[in-house]
Amino acid sequence: MDDYDPHTIEPKWQETWREQEIYRARADSPKPKYYVLEMFPYPSGRIHMGHVRNYSIGDVLARLRRMQGYEVFYPMGWDAFGMPAENAAIKAGAHPRAWTYDNIRAMRAQLKRMGYSYDWTREIATCHPGYYKWEQLVFLEMFERGLAYRKLAPVNWCPRCGTVLANEQIIDGSCWRCGTQVTQRELEQWFLQITRYADELLFELDRLAGGWPAHVVKMQRDWIGRSEGAEIEFPLADPVGDVRALGVFTTRPDTLYGATFMSIAAEHPLAEALAGGSPELAAFIKKVRAEDRIKRAREGYEKEGLPTGAFCINPGTGEKIPIFVANFVLMEYGTGAIMAVPAHDQRDFEFARKYGLPIRVVIQPPDRTLDPATMEAAYIDDGIMVSSGPFDGLSSAEGKQKVTAHLARSGRGRPSVHYRLRDWLISRQRYWGAPIPVVYCPSDGIVPVRAGDLPITLPDDVELTGEGESPLKRHPTWSHTTCPRCGGPATRETDTMDTFVESSWYFLRYCDPRNDRAIFDRRAVEHFMPVDQYIGGVEHAILHLLYARFWTKVLRDLHYLGFGEPFTRLLAQGMVHHPSYFCPVHEWVYPNEVEDQKHKDCGQVVRIMPSEVMSKSHKNVIDPDVMVAKYGADTMRVFMLFTSPPEAALDWSEEAIEGASRFLARVWRLCAQHLAQVKGAPAPSGVHPLRRATHLAIAAVTREAAERFHFNKAIADIMSFVNTLYQARIETDSDRAAMREALETLILLLSPFAPHISAELWQAFGHAQPLPLESWPQAQPELARRERMTIVVQVNGKVRARLELDPDADEPAVQAAALDDASVRKWLEGRPLRSVKYVPGRILSLVT
Repeated sequence: MDDYDPHTIEPKWQETWREQEIYRARADSPKPKYYVLEMFPYPSGRIHMGHVRNYSIGDVLARLRRMQGYEVFYPMGWDAFGMPAENAAIKAGAHPRAWTYDNIRAMRAQLKRMGYSYDWTREIATCHPGYYKWEQLVFLEMFERGLAYRKLAPVNWCPRCGTVLANEQIIDGSCWRCGTQVTQRELEQWFLQITRYADELLFELDRLAGGWPAHVVKMQRDWIGRSEGAEIEFPLADPVGDVRALGVFTTRPDTLYGATFMSIAAEHPLAEALAGGSPELAAFIKKVRAEDRIKRAREGYEKEGLPTGAFCINPGTGEKIPIFVANFVLMEYGTGAIMAVPAHDQRDFEFARKYGLPIRVVIQPPDRTLDPATMEAAYIDDGIMVSSGPFDGLSSAEGKQKVTAHLARSGRGRPSVHYRLRDWLISRQRYWGAPIPVVYCPSDGIVPVRAGDLPITLPDDVELTGEGESPLKRHPTWSHTTCPRCGGPATRETDTMDTFVESSWYFLRYCDPRNDRAIFDRRAVEHFMPVDQYIGGVEHAILHLLYARFWTKVLRDLHYLGFGEPFTRLLAQGMVHHPSYFCPVHEWVYPNEVEDQKHKDCGQVVRIMPSEVMSKSHKNVIDPDVMVAKYGADTMRVFMLFTSPPEAALDWSEEAIEGASRFLARVWRLCAQHLAQVKGAPAPSGVHPLRRATHLAIAAVTREAAERFHFNKAIADIMSFVNTLYQARIETDSDRAAMREALETLILLLSPFAPHISAELWQAFGHAQPLPLESWPQAQPELARRERMTIVVQVNGKVRARLELDPDADEPAVQAAALDDASVRKWLEGRPLRSVKYVPGRILSLVT
C-alpha cells in the first residue's frame, strides 16, 4: 500500500457513494427509521467552522445508526430568504435570487467535499416558489381561523436592516443580526397568534425534558413566562369618559393592602384621555413614548413619572390613591397598569422614594420586623400578612388565594393567568421574503388571495436600495391587482414574511420535497417524523425552536399532521473558538495575516486577544477549504470530534489538527504493515488477548459514541486500541486470525468519524460491499468482560484500600469485600457507618 493520501482517496469515495446512491433514504424500507437533522444553513457563500462542527456531529450519528440497522433519513437544504441576501446583493450589484443560488452551488460543493452522508435527493431551498407556496396556503388557513391577523402596534425597528423585528430577535436592545440599536415605531403589522398555544407549548416541555438540554427547556419556559395571579379592578374616584375602573394583573394579590398609588404606561388609553387637560402631562407622555421600550423595562433604568391628577380606590383599604404615568410600565405587559406596592416591589420602592409616596408594609418576614422609614430596599419574598384587615396573620400563599376569592365575591377581581409570550410579529418591510398573500380592497377591506392563485411570487425587476420602505411598495405594477371578492381594483400587501416562518416547517417538507399537489403527503411525513435527533446552536432556543413547535401544532390542528412536537431529542453543540488579533494599523486582522506575533504587511506587533467565538467581525475565522486542502476532510472531522465533547466549546488548535492527521496516518501504516500477513487468516475463535482487546474496544466505542454521544471519548478509545495493536506480536495462525478481526473491527469503529480512509482500508482488506452498508460490530460478552475491576475504598474521605474484584460484583458484594479487608477494618475501629456511597466499578466511600 502506498502512503496515506487523503486528496486521492476522498474524492474517489465521494464519487462512488454518489453513483451508488448509498445514502438515499427509502420510505418503503422494512428497517426502523431514524431521522437525523441539523439546523440548515443560510447560503452565505461559504461554510464556516461552526458548520463543519455541527455537520460532523450529525454525520457521525447518521453513519452509526445506518450501521446499526436503521433506515437513516439525513437531508440537507437552504434557509435561503432574508435580509442578508438582500443587503449582500445590493452591495454586490446582483439580484438576491442569483446571489443566493450561486452561493448554494458553492456551499453544496463544500459540504460534499467533507463527505457528509446527506440524501441530496431531498434538497430544498426556501426561496423557491414551490416551497413557499405552501406556507402562503397555511397562512390563508390561519387567517381564516383568526390565527393570523393585522393590527396597529408599536414595533421594534432596526434602522440598519430597515425592517421590523420580533421581540425574540432583540438581544440587549439591539438587532439580533446586525447589532444596531433598536428603536420603536407604530405600524400596521401582521401577527401569528402563538399565544393561543402558550399553555401547550409550556406543558409539553415536560415531555421534552428527557431529550432536550435542561438549559434550553428552561429558556423556553422563561420566555413563555406563565404567571398565575389575579386581575383586580380599581374603581376610578371620578369616571373619565366611559372609563370607570382601572384593571391590573398581579402575581401578588396578598400585597393588595399595601398598594399606595397606581402606575400606568404612557401608551395606556387612560393616559391619553387624561393628557387632554394637561400640557405638561401630554409632553411627558410624548417623551416617554419616544424612549426605547427595551431600555424602559430594564431594572437599572432611571424611574420617572408624573401624576395624572386622577385617583382610584384601593378595593382592599377603600383609600383614594393617585394614578401616575410611569416610564417603566409597558403597555404590552399585563394590562399596561400596575398596582404599586412600594414596600414589596423594588421598582415601586425606588419610584416612591423618589417622589415621596407612602410605603406601607403588609408582609412581614419571619425573622425581623420591617419599618418603612428605615427600609433600604423592598422586601419581595413571602411572609406573614399584616395591616391587611381580615387577612392579618395569613401566610402569603394562603393570602393570595383568600384575597383573590374575596375580590371575586365582591365583583372586583378574579383568578387569572398571564404570559410573557407575545404574538409572533411576521411582517418584514423587505423584498427577499415570501409575500404575504392578502390584498386590500376599498370595498371589501382585507381579502385573502385565492388558494388557486398561489404562489404569489416576487417580481424580478425591483430597485434595491436597502433604505426606506419596501422595494415592493415602490414597484410600478406589482402591487396593483384585482380583488378576489368583488373584482375591483385592489392593492397587494407589500410586507414579506419573517424568514423564521420558512424555517418553522422545512423538516416536514424534506419528507416529500417534490410534491406539487400538496404541502406534503401525510403518510410520508408520519413515516419519518418526528426528528429523532436534532442538532443546532443554543442561540435558537427561543427563536426557531419555539416557532417550529408552534407551527407543527398549527399544522396538526389544520389536519396536515397527527402529532404536535417535531423534535424528540436536541443536541445544542458548542461554538468554535479562536484567539483574535488586533493590529494598531489594520485593527482586527485574520490569523493568516500574522506571523511571529507581527502583521505580515506593516510589521506592527499585534495584540493576541482571548479566545472567543469565531466571527467575521473580529476576523478570527479559519477557512475550512484551506484546512481540507492541507489535511483532508477526515482529519478535519476527527479534530472537530476529538478535541471536546459536542456540547462544549471547541478551542481551535492547528497542533491538534496535525495530531489528528498523524493518528490517521498511523492507522494507515498499521493496516499496511499487517495486510499481507493477515490475508487468508482463518476465522478467529476462542479467547485470545487480542480478541479480548478488540471486544473491549467495541463495547467502549459503542457505549461512548452510540449511546452517550461522547464522540471525543470514543475516538480516545479507538486511539488506545491502535496503541494495543501496535504492541501485538503475530506469530501463530491464532495470532493472525485475531489480528485480522482486530484490524477489520478498527476500520468499522473508525468509519463514522473518518469515512474515506476507512472505506479505502476496507476495500484493501478484500471486502466488496460498501463500508457504509456494513453492520456495526457487536461485542461478545464473554470477551468484553474485564478480568478484574479495581475498587478504591475511602474511609472518611481518605483512600484506605484498593480491591481487585470480579467485574460482575454488585454493590453488596463490593461492600462485603471492603468490610472484610484488614486495612479498611483498621480505620473503621468498630465504629458504626453513617453513610455508604458506591460509584459502580470505581469507588466505595464509607463515612463513620
